[in-house]
Amino acid sequence: MNDSLNTLLDRCAVQAVLNTYARTCDERQWGEFDNVFCEEVAVNYGGEFKLQGRAAVVNMIQSMLGGCGPTQHLLGNFDISIEGDTAHSRCYVRAAHAGVGEEERLFYEVWAQYHDTLVRRPAGWRILQRSMIVNKELGSRAILKPAPSPQS
Repeated sequence: MNDSLNTLLDRCAVQAVLNTYARTCDERQWGEFDNVFCEEVAVNYGGEFKLQGRAAVVNMIQSMLGGCGPTQHLLGNFDISIEGDTAHSRCYVRAAHAGVGEEERLFYEVWAQYHDTLVRRPAGWRILQRSMIVNKELGSRAILKPAPSPQS
């Protein structure tokens, strides 16, 4: 029974990391990604977005979300398996992005899956590898952009 309880607690902790990722994107709390990704994370979001290292991943996320309007990253259908200090996770993501300013009537939405490998570290579970499989895109990616440069 103790192993089952520990596995359940680990699965809840992994799901909490995934939810922290979604909330961190939507709240633009870039420093919180330290609690989501390993320093040596490798991600494949498709196309040119194959990156190594947490700093590169966070910079890429900032370059897309920093200058768009409100976003909402919804995760569900979590499938999590635990093998010692490694976890494998698959979940659905539906991410809605709104334009801002002159583009406020535009939107971009993606329906996808995250396939993640997480590892247990002293500070908790962290994503070591992530692949994103896109099922459908709607709207305009043009609203995904970095925050405007501060005026001098």
